[in-house]
Amino acid sequence: MNIAFYTLGCKVNQYETQVMREGFAALGHTPVPEGAPFEVAVINSCTVTAESDRKTRQLFHKLRRENPNGVIVLTGCMVQAFSDEAKAACDADIIVGNTDVSKIITLTQRFLKDGKKIFEIAPHEKNEVFNTPNITDFAERTRAYMKIEDGCDRYCTYCIIPYARGFVRSKSRQDIYLEAERLSQQGFSELVLVGINLTSYGKDGGLDLCDAVEAVCSVEGIKRLRLGSLEPDHISDEMLLRFKAQPKFCPQFHLSLQSGCDATLKRMNRHYDTAFYEDLVFRIRKMFPDAAITTDIMVGFAGETEEEFAESLAFFKKMQFARAHVFSYSRRKGTVAYNLPGQVSNSDKKLRSRILSAAAAEAEAEFLKAQCGKSVSVLFETGEGDVYYGYTANYLRVCAQSEHDLCGKIAEVEILSAEKDYCIAKIN
Repeated sequence: MNIAFYTLGCKVNQYETQVMREGFAALGHTPVPEGAPFEVAVINSCTVTAESDRKTRQLFHKLRRENPNGVIVLTGCMVQAFSDEAKAACDADIIVGNTDVSKIITLTQRFLKDGKKIFEIAPHEKNEVFNTPNITDFAERTRAYMKIEDGCDRYCTYCIIPYARGFVRSKSRQDIYLEAERLSQQGFSELVLVGINLTSYGKDGGLDLCDAVEAVCSVEGIKRLRLGSLEPDHISDEMLLRFKAQPKFCPQFHLSLQSGCDATLKRMNRHYDTAFYEDLVFRIRKMFPDAAITTDIMVGFAGETEEEFAESLAFFKKMQFARAHVFSYSRRKGTVAYNLPGQVSNSDKKLRSRILSAAAAEAEAEFLKAQCGKSVSVLFETGEGDVYYGYTANYLRVCAQSEHDLCGKIAEVEILSAEKDYCIAKIN
């Protein structure tokens, strides 16, 4: 059967979709791209915001309209966190939670045999172990993601994800090494370690994120190792020193900020203040002079006054981020913040988002300009004619011309000029 996969949300979801893609292929089914005719469609949902839920519902109804006889599997975080709502809004043939990715394949096989609809949501348990299978490929990409951690125990007041993902659990060092080895044999030279709370890796087994980094870097075929989103207060000087000792480590740090106002951070139940964050950024830049610091930042959190927003904006500008994802607070039923007083109007959220996004664009432009004149290595990923695009170790997007095919190759370049969201370079 032709099976199409639709993934919403984070890099962890993308990894888990790859697990399902490989699992179905092993049983003789044919994975097909989004938009292709299908007998079965798998929707891997996200629920980080209300907009994520809306996109899932919209996608489900679109697929059902276009292929009324097709089998639709609905899984992922929306299903796990809001199972009754998912069942009411989406009359999928199979609705299954995210506690066991392999079980999704088993249940789909069962439905294909007996045709009986399935609704199965198992709660996350404290004694869960990491059970996501390893992958051997990563469809249509030059770099591969590797999920090494699941779950979160931070309970930020705005976030539903701990309820959707359960407690912290980690992939073994041996599995990390073996998976990295297999991916390198498939031609992947760069890996990105991802998790629901990546910096919690190993806390359930006496390890830390450095152990995972060192395991991947010990694989000869891997040339670069990059990290996903990081929680600032989990990063120590010892950790930074161990990262720096690995020549393959890419100095791009995505440090979730969420707000540049201490009062707002406290209401969010974030585990740091702006002084700690600023000091961490200073230490990283001192240790990694070419580091790119990127971030997520929220506007319009419950109780955010004009003064608090101004404070957050000023701190954001001070940090000189290389790139930032700006987003508006979305109320999530089941979180502490849902019932907090001082909910900000949508119009104020939109205005604050525009102001902060403009500041983010200005900061990114300054970062790009500062790269001009530098000689750096680039992993090229795509090309049209003799024009190729790729990324530096600090995740600067670069465009260069070459007579030779550069896709999947690392080449030395000199940065010549900066455009809106990338730099133009020449091959050395």
